[in-house]
Amino acid sequence: MSIIEIIVLALIQGLTEFLPISSSAHLILPSQILGWQDQGLAFDVAVHVGTLIAVIIYFRKEVVEILAAWFKSLGAQGATDDSKLGWWIILGTIPAAVLGLAFKDLIELYLRSAWVIAVTTILFGLLLWYADVKGKQTKTIYQLTWKSALMIGMAQAMAMIPGTSRSGITMTAGLLLGMNKQSAARFSFLLAIPVISMMGLYYTVELALGDEVVDWTTLILGAGLSFFSAYACIFLFLKIIERMGMMPFVIYRLLLGVGLIVFLMM
Repeated sequence: MSIIEIIVLALIQGLTEFLPISSSAHLILPSQILGWQDQGLAFDVAVHVGTLIAVIIYFRKEVVEILAAWFKSLGAQGATDDSKLGWWIILGTIPAAVLGLAFKDLIELYLRSAWVIAVTTILFGLLLWYADVKGKQTKTIYQLTWKSALMIGMAQAMAMIPGTSRSGITMTAGLLLGMNKQSAARFSFLLAIPVISMMGLYYTVELALGDEVVDWTTLILGAGLSFFSAYACIFLFLKIIERMGMMPFVIYRLLLGVGLIVFLMM
């Protein structure tokens, strides 16, 4: 990988992992449009580690409180709002874990194309717009129920399809279930921690069992860039949706999808 490819792909991963615009789509597009070679498994591990560290550090207070309450709930202290949230995060992670293992190879083989990305970018962008406009947005993150958490988890599993956006579809589901924008976004980000952790672990095992040569300079640079861009992205995103809602991202998705279709038809 050239230094330009490292910088571009790491920034793409960091900036798009938590925005509702699909990181997988943006990572696939350079190879589809520019003819870049696949970045390799080791680089995937590095940039996912960078984004994972970013979301954990940003939500460190919430993460510590949820973990502490969850462990206490296993004893005799009973359930609290934070311990319930911990259980809902676990519940919401199960569909993605199960379906991810079941359909990963099928999706990798048949759905990683620019046409799929173009269609899903538009369709799920419109769904995000509908949820933003029609959602009641009255519930906080602590008013989430186990049924709602499971439904958001099922929506998260759909993000395996390139162009869907894991953060986008989980926020869409949260808004449709009546959560306010901040709560939908925060639950989406917290739900990302176990999912990205599982992906990182899966890729690490594959890397350990494979024979790919590791370029540590590339990995460290990629991880660092994805960390800083992801941290800044989370901060700015929460500010933007408070003032402007999801519309800027809906518009971006529609422009990207239509632009891709035009490009592919040329």
